[in-house]
Amino acid sequence: MARKRYSDEDALKVLREIDIHLHDGLDVLSACRKAEISDKTYYYWRKKFGGLGRPQLSEMKALKTENERLKKIVADLQLDKLILKESLDYLKPKV
Repeated sequence: MARKRYSDEDALKVLREIDIHLHDGLDVLSACRKAEISDKTYYYWRKKFGGLGRPQLSEMKALKTENERLKKIVADLQLDKLILKESLDYLKPKV
């Protein structure tokens, strides 16, 4: 059986659907079965997306990309610093 991949937006939709089923009186296993996901997936998504809405989700994605960009900049700067330090050590007169 092929596994279905859900985008973050789709996962939020499924969580909302399961919440509706839970308020209708179903238990978690039955609600997950109706949404065609496992209960383990439900609990993982609930932990990951908790009380997020679409705006918070898009903000979280933007922050992740910004964080990755900043980490890359810091790594490049550290590499430049290391190169400059090694060249300074090489040019220093040895006594």
